[in-house]
Amino acid sequence: MTEANEGYGDAFGRIGVQLTAQMNQGATKSVSSTTVQRRLLRMGLCSRGLVIFPQNDGIYQQDNARCHTARSVCTWFEEHQDEFTVLPCPANSPDLNPIENLWDHLDRVVRAMDTQPHNLAQLATALESAWLNIPVNTFRNLIDSLPARLAEVRSAKGGYSGF
Repeated sequence: MTEANEGYGDAFGRIGVQLTAQMNQGATKSVSSTTVQRRLLRMGLCSRGLVIFPQNDGIYQQDNARCHTARSVCTWFEEHQDEFTVLPCPANSPDLNPIENLWDHLDRVVRAMDTQPHNLAQLATALESAWLNIPVNTFRNLIDSLPARLAEVRSAKGGYSGF
């Protein structure tokens, strides 16, 4: 971790670069679980089997986007329920997770690059560089904004709050 985000990285996730496989309906290419497992093994994030949490104590939180509640996704979570807990998400849950703001920041930084990444390796490098160069004030401002976010959500009685 660089000096830019030292001390704040754990507040937003212990792994700076996350490997994700998206399940998009109509996608022309898919990533097999074997491919994901091999990549995780190389990164040292799992051993045999697709276990990211060594003590099976992980908690996974997602929103209620249609792609997250698809039958195939729900079936996968049921088949792997002994590996981690899926935290239920209320239907009108406001997005209070500051990591979403950081993903947006990374997206804007990469899209503003003069030379766009042309493959997954270049994208991973660009995202890692962008992550490591997030100014400390960005993290500090997100953390400091949480009380105002919570107050706004309470005021809106859990409904739309602008965050």
